[in-house]
This record gives sequence, C-alpha cells and structure tokens, in this order.
Amino acid sequence: MGLTYQSTGIDALTEMYKIQKKQGEYVIALAGNPNTGKSTVFNALTGLKQHTGNWPGKTVTNARGEFKIGDKDYILVDLPGTYSLFSSSAEEEVARNFICFGNSDMVIVVTDATCLERNLNLVYQVMEVKDNVILCVNLIDEAKKKGIVVDENKLEEKLGIPVICTAARSKIGIDKLKEVINKVSQGKIKSLPKKTTYKDYIENIVERLQMIISEKIDGINPRWLSLRLIDGDESITDTILSKIEKEDKSVLLNELKKIGYCYDKKQIRDDITCTIYKNAEYVKNICVKSNKSSENRDRLIDKYVTSRIFGIPIMIAVLALILWITITGANIPSNIIAGILFGFQDKLTMWFTSVGAPKWLYGVIVLGLYRTMAWVVSVMLPPMAIFFPLFTLLEDLGYLPRVAFNMDHLFKKACAHGKQCLSMCMGLGCNSAGIIGCRIIESPRERLIAILTNNFMPCNGRFPTLIAISSVFLVSQSSKTVSNILPAISVTGIVILGIIITLIVSKVLSKTLLKGYPSSFTLELPPYRVPQVGKVIYTSIIDRTIFVLARAVSVAAPAGIITWILANVYIGNLSIIGHAAMFLQPFAHLIGLDGYILMAFILGIPANEIVLPILIMSYLSTGSMTDFQSIDSLRHILVYHGWTYLTALNMLLFCMLHWPCATTLLTIKKETGSVKWTVLSALIPTGIAIVICFITASAARILGLY
Repeated sequence: MGLTYQSTGIDALTEMYKIQKKQGEYVIALAGNPNTGKSTVFNALTGLKQHTGNWPGKTVTNARGEFKIGDKDYILVDLPGTYSLFSSSAEEEVARNFICFGNSDMVIVVTDATCLERNLNLVYQVMEVKDNVILCVNLIDEAKKKGIVVDENKLEEKLGIPVICTAARSKIGIDKLKEVINKVSQGKIKSLPKKTTYKDYIENIVERLQMIISEKIDGINPRWLSLRLIDGDESITDTILSKIEKEDKSVLLNELKKIGYCYDKKQIRDDITCTIYKNAEYVKNICVKSNKSSENRDRLIDKYVTSRIFGIPIMIAVLALILWITITGANIPSNIIAGILFGFQDKLTMWFTSVGAPKWLYGVIVLGLYRTMAWVVSVMLPPMAIFFPLFTLLEDLGYLPRVAFNMDHLFKKACAHGKQCLSMCMGLGCNSAGIIGCRIIESPRERLIAILTNNFMPCNGRFPTLIAISSVFLVSQSSKTVSNILPAISVTGIVILGIIITLIVSKVLSKTLLKGYPSSFTLELPPYRVPQVGKVIYTSIIDRTIFVLARAVSVAAPAGIITWILANVYIGNLSIIGHAAMFLQPFAHLIGLDGYILMAFILGIPANEIVLPILIMSYLSTGSMTDFQSIDSLRHILVYHGWTYLTALNMLLFCMLHWPCATTLLTIKKETGSVKWTVLSALIPTGIAIVICFITASAARILGLY
C-alpha cells in the first residue's frame, strides 16, 4: 500500500519520474484540483490517445497521451487531482514529485471558472516551482450560466503567465490552448510567473538557506526547496537532506536549528498559506465578476441536502427511488429478453435432436453453457442498463460528494476516514473498483479499514440477485407496478444495513487491530451541474453495463458447463451436486438456508453474478421441474424447493454480507501486499453473515415462524 520506494536523493527521484521521450518531443504536465474538468481537457488535447499504468513503485495510476501541433510532438501527462503541493496522500505526492522532479517542460494548471479563487492556491504553488506555466480556466460555459465573467487579460497581467478560458466538454478554447502551448514551447510567448512575496521574516530565512542549497543542488528551484525545509514538509525534507554532503548538511541543520529557536514550523506554514490565499482573493476580486444568484441557489439546495436533519433521509429516499425505478423498469424487458433467449433454446434443442447429437453434448452446450448465459443476460442486463445511468446522473449532477459530506460525522464517530464514503460509492459499481478507490485516503490505517469493509456495499454482481429475490417474494401478481415499492424498500434496507455494519466494523477495527484516531480532510463540494444525459447514457452503458455483463457472461459460461456436469454425474443415487448439498445441509439449515444455496455461493466465488444461475441449474437437475422459461417461473422453482420468506430474507442477508469475489480478493492482495489482510477481508464479512443469518433463523424458530 502507498509508497514503496525509499528516499535516495533528488537524482533518484528525477530518474523515477522521468518520462521516456524521443528527441524533439515536449513533455507537458497537466495539474489541477479535482472536479475542474482536468481529464476532459486531457481528452480534448490528446483525442483519447492515452496510455495508462502505475507510477514506478506506487499504486497510483497515471495517464499519458500524445498529440501534435504542426510538426511538433507533445507528450501530455495527466497528474492525479490535488488541492496543494503540500502532499498528504499518495496521489498528491505523485503530482508534486512529478512537477518538482519530473522532466516536464511545461505545466498546465486547470482551474474551475466557477470557483477560481480556491483553485488559485495550486496555481501560485506551481508558479513557485516552474517557470513555464499556463493557466487553463475551464468550465467557462457553466460560469456564464451562473453570471460569472473571468477577465483573462487582467488575470494574465496579475499572474504573469498565459491564461486561456475553455469549456473542454464542448471543445471551446481548445484550439487557442494548443496555439499557446505551441508558442510557449517555441519561446514565442514568455511565461514569467510573478512569485509570491511572504512576510519579511520568512523571506530572510529563505535567503539564508537558498544560498546553501543553490550551491549544492541542481535541477530544482532552490527557493521552493528552502520554503519546504522551513515549513516542515517532512516528505520532501528527508530527500533534500540526503542529497547534501555531510559538512554542508551540518551547516544547513545548524541554520535550521537557529531558526527553530524563534519560529515553529506550524506558524511558518500558516503564514505561507495565508499569504497565498490573500493573493488569490485579491486577484479574484479584480479579475472575476460574479452574479450571486446562482451561488445562492446552490447554498439554498445544500441547506437541505447537506443538513444534519434532512441530509441522510434525502439520501435514503434517493436510493429507494433509484431502486424502485430499476425494479419497475426492469420487469418487462427482462421477461421479453428471457422469452427471446429461451425461445432460441428451443430452436437449439430441435437442431441438436435433428442431427442426432449425443445427449451429453446437448446437455453441456445447451443446458449448461447457453441456458446459464441466457439467464445472466435476461436478469442482469435490464437492471444494470437502468441502475448505472441513474447512478452516473447523480455523479454528474454533483450529488455524490454531498453523500460523503453527510456521512462524514458518522465515520468520524467510527474512528474512520470520511473519504471512506466515496470508496463505498465506488463499491456500488464494483467492490474491486471501490478497493482501488481507497487510495484517496491518506492514512494507511484508515485506508486499510476502508479496504476491509468495502465488501459490505453490494456490487453490480449482487444487485441483480438482491433485486430478483426481493421481486419474487414481495411483488404481488395482481398489482406489480404499485407493489414494486416493497422490493425497493427491502433492498434499500439491506444497503442501509451494510452501511451500519461498515460503521460498526470500522469502529471495532479502530479499537483493536487498527488502533488510531480519525484524521481530517478537505472535501470540495462541486457546484450543481446539469448532467450531460447523452454522455452519461453512453458512458454507463458502454463502460459499465456492457463491461460488467461481458465479465459475467465470460465467467458464467464455464461455470454453467461445470455445474451441469456436476449435476449429471451420479455417485450412487445422487449427483455430485446432490452429495455436496447434502453435506452442507446441516450447517446451511442452522443459518436459514439450504445446502444448494450455500453450495451456489461457494461455486460462485469467481463472480457474484453466477450465484443465482448456479442455484437454479442445481434445482432444475433435482426434480420434476426441469426447465426455466421466464423470470416469472423463478418463484415456482424456489417455492417448489422449500423456500419461505425466511429463506428469502437470509438469502438476501448472506448475499449482501458474504465473502468478496475472487477479483476483489486479488485486488485486496495487490493493494495491501499482505496475505493476512486478504484472508481477514474474507473471514470478517463471512463471519458476520453467518452470525446474522443464524440469529434471524433462530428467532424465527423460537417464534414458531419457521
């Protein structure tokens, strides 16, 4: 987890962050705060011609792309979003180190025109390190809608660097940005950043240190290094000191010691930060004119959306509404797709019969492979095609950061990090992605807590099972549209239970295996934006729905074949599946399930998507009911095999809480680098799932309900 290299001097850092380039190529670093449209600018410049990988020795992903302007080749490196070069996370350290030690020839800082003052903090810090800096003021279309006007000429005058206003989503200003990049690279436009002047006592200290550093260290701005030495940025201090010769190091330490008698590092850091923010406020007041009405609108909405009283109820209501729309909207297309796919199964049956194919071949290909894939597609595709676009719309609207804001105080009480909520939201799409998303948490302790508890959020592989089981047992046949609210409420309740368990387990871990106190963090609430519906639908369907469905089908196909073989190879009077189910039956009965359900979960370790198809195939191989032609027949199959409302409840609970899938476990191993934490990430949720299911089953038996 985190950084895996040791400080070995500035030369080593320079080599680590060096971008491989051909002769004549020009390297540009693209920096900016999160939510400024930096990646959109990156895509607009490179035309999506990007390559991704990991920074050497790190788990932080980088993206780089190439583009041409005239006959000149450029390499654009998209740095992780950062609020400051005072690094506090792996991502921020990567951004800072590449700007300071990488071989970039220019830095483009992308800012948000609707909140320029806050973004200028990073601009001033970058100007202290680099001379060739371009300011890209993005999202001017949104600023215009809010009555915000940015005077780029005045901004250029105050900062001393080229300023370009863009709306990257609609390609406005991108051609002008390319033109300026080309002119700066050829020296036709000079970037002369106006350096920040700090309080006299800081300037005096910096002048003394700068003389020593400039003599001994090349390739980095000595003024910036001096500032970092006195403001207490330990992540860079050790590197600086390791490069200096022993005698000179002694002189420098003596200077620092003298300084330390008069000033503390916190005071210096506060004064540096205060000066930068005052400059940003001054420049904003001169260069930006704004209409307060849109700002007041956002504040009015946030008054309710982020309030202690209404914030969490609104969040629950929004989730329930999304699930209700998903369940209601998925019923009809699921039945239509099932009718088509299982109708084609009949055609395949006729063809295999007509050519006299062996019964085992028909069973493996049609009843094993094809029928499993048909079930996965008909049940998973419609809910995902509805749920993912709706969830992405909330993302594009700017609501998800508000969810994290609402949950922050709860995570603080659980001694966990507020950003854990954001990684949980990623887990709703895929727990593996949620685990990777935990990189945004600076503290290794809190990052590990987030990794160990991410599985308590239902992923795309578990949602179809949760929705299908809820729909089967809670939707009345007489009034499906009205009663779809019941399964929506039940799935919402399951998700809330997952959040509660996440908080409880986080608290327990923070008091036992991972003791510590919660750390603070900065969470930017972006302005509300009108979602790009077309882009959202395209992205969610292509990047999420089709990707997840393809993965599910690729895993379901071999699983279907194996399951059919196990269901049709007999030892005595029972198939192999039957023997396995009978072996698991006593334990499964204790927790309110049956042996076939537990076996389906075990065989479904490769991917959660295949648990229900395996279960159905196992059931269909055991009795007189030997076919599954539509989603409506699922209820009859389950009831025929002894399912009750208690079985459905415990199935939902176990599905929600059990071990992570194989992909997620491999991701946990990669992120933590530890077998111990990977094993615990499987044992903790499984143990909780067993205990909760045992309690519900025991309570039902005591009350005579089972």
